[in-house]
Amino acid sequence: MSHHLFLLSPSDTPLYELTHYSSKPAQMTTSPLASNLPSWSTSAFAGTLSALSGAQGATQTHTQGGPVRIGGGKDRHVIQMIANASLDVIEEVMRKENTMYLKSVDKFNEWTISAFITPGNMKFVLLHETRNDEGIKSFFNDIWELYVKTMMNPFHTAHTPIRSAVFDTRVRASAKKYL
Repeated sequence: MSHHLFLLSPSDTPLYELTHYSSKPAQMTTSPLASNLPSWSTSAFAGTLSALSGAQGATQTHTQGGPVRIGGGKDRHVIQMIANASLDVIEEVMRKENTMYLKSVDKFNEWTISAFITPGNMKFVLLHETRNDEGIKSFFNDIWELYVKTMMNPFHTAHTPIRSAVFDTRVRASAKKYL
């Protein structure tokens, strides 16, 4: 189970991104299409079923090696495209709701997009596969606190990419704790 975090400036410039693979057990969901077919017929159409049902599995098999998680290596651009495409929906929800934590604002195949908006219009976007509202909210609050501490550093310029090893280590620790 993976989580992809993006911190975006008010002008939607990426400032930081993180891919976190959770060690917590994932909830297995069955495909609605597969549940209507007899068990003997699903093995012959396994690839077709996953494609038609929204690709419930997040692995792809390449001829060079074994399964590769989407979001790592070659497929990183797909995750970035999903996060970028969700920005319009996030801004629309921002105008309607007066809260910082926007829960799940969009869904693309197996990815759910949650967002957190700071008072300065920074956007924290998280792509995740399972529902964990309280953990994600706590994670966003930790990230916001870390971001504020980074902005208070006199050696960091606002709205520039965050390259601090301390920031990265603390974000990873928070992701491990809450996600």
